[in-house]
Amino acid sequence: MEIQEKVCFEEDLNLDFLETIKELSHCQEIDRCIQCGTCSSSCPDAAYMDLTPRKIIALTKGGFEDTVLKSFTPWLCASCYSCQVRCPAKIKITDVMYAIKRLSIEKNMWPSRFPVPVMYKEMHKILINNGRSSELWLMLNLYLKTLNPFGLFKMAPLGLKLMKTGRMSIKKESIKNKKQLKKLLRMLKEEA
Repeated sequence: MEIQEKVCFEEDLNLDFLETIKELSHCQEIDRCIQCGTCSSSCPDAAYMDLTPRKIIALTKGGFEDTVLKSFTPWLCASCYSCQVRCPAKIKITDVMYAIKRLSIEKNMWPSRFPVPVMYKEMHKILINNGRSSELWLMLNLYLKTLNPFGLFKMAPLGLKLMKTGRMSIKKESIKNKKQLKKLLRMLKEEA
């Protein structure tokens, strides 16, 4: 992963980005961030992130929407809540990361050729349509949509072992009453 610095001009900033993230994360406290770095030092995955949680908060407050939404950081967040528990300003950092993920999916702005957002989208699609996850079909869709179909051959021995032991099925699993699930999801969407 190569990190490249980019000059950003004021016209490139989205000054409404902070308000959008506040609304999506239900975290009005984000303005109280004092940039102490406790979140970044608490994060077990910070060493693997392109931007630390502290930088994500600062960039969000500054309106750097493109930089934040295309960052690896939200996708590498382990949702362990260490940052949130230790934050002296009581900022819901994990909830902010989830909001950034949702917004990046909504706007199709995530790191290119990064499998996690694709898997997230495919899992969501399978759950909406079937009510249950089918691992085989999830992995097939993931490898085909990340333009890595040869990765399937590498995983084939493991897949065959899982099928032999009955831990993975070829058939698509689903719930009995899909109409009821769709009605419930529609009602939730209308309520939100």
